[in-house]
Amino acid sequence: MAEVVENLQIQPGSMCLDGTVGGAGHAAAILTASAPNGRLIGCDRDGSAIEAARARLSEFPGRFEIRQGNYADMTEWVAPESCDAVLLDLGVSSPQLDGAGRGFSFQQDGPLDMRMDPSQGPTAADLLGRLDADELAKIFWEYGGEKDSRRLARAIVHDRQSRAFERTRQLAELIERISPQAGRKAHPATKVFQALRIAVNDELGSLQRGLAAAVTVLKPGGRLAVITFHSLEDRMVKEFGRRLSRDYEAAEGVDAPELRRPRPPQLKWVQRKAIVPGEDETRENPRSRSAQCRVFEKLGS
Repeated sequence: MAEVVENLQIQPGSMCLDGTVGGAGHAAAILTASAPNGRLIGCDRDGSAIEAARARLSEFPGRFEIRQGNYADMTEWVAPESCDAVLLDLGVSSPQLDGAGRGFSFQQDGPLDMRMDPSQGPTAADLLGRLDADELAKIFWEYGGEKDSRRLARAIVHDRQSRAFERTRQLAELIERISPQAGRKAHPATKVFQALRIAVNDELGSLQRGLAAAVTVLKPGGRLAVITFHSLEDRMVKEFGRRLSRDYEAAEGVDAPELRRPRPPQLKWVQRKAIVPGEDETRENPRSRSAQCRVFEKLGS
């Protein structure tokens, strides 16, 4: 979204961090806006995305550094209060969704992998093979909002006794059998696949740590933009903004006036309403239709 770069207030010479560089579309726009001497640090968990980003940004020699890693760990390689802007564009990229070998989509048959970084951690097949029905149902409900979470989890545990779940089409067919389309707008496997992807990649844990890390690396007056694609992420970002924009610290788990501890606010909302893509953008890129962007500014002297 062009509005994202505009709201980050990129200036010539700005130092920016793109924590989810992907194909480097936003990174290229940031480097263009920060010309002639602005710099960008980018990272991504996906090695293929790193290669694509470096190729895309070759027109900006000497002005960027791209590394493979989780944006949640940005403080390990970015100095405190060194960035004028931080961008986190969450979710799955089109190359990941379109590549059957990555296992993110039920539209094509492929291995049930779903790892952002294929070299680390358990796959979706691993989770489906070892978690019990209660654990699977919890993932499907909490991360996907799947109403048939318990029925689906029990069916998976039953069927895996005779055949391990290894392919995306195999899982999608079970979901279609247990919870058929029946007038739904979305495919019945959509929520389960989302939930498994979030669990495999610890996306919400990374977001929680990444938001705190972004505040650490931002200069006072610097801006943070976060683009989310589902309600779980957006709620977490909104709560983060509400908490850090208050002039007090609340007690753990309860916000009672008598328990509040005064402190200076760390952030301010650039605007309360989320930025959403316009009609032209959603027409050109239908996958952007669920995107919401929230922007904050770091306070301080």
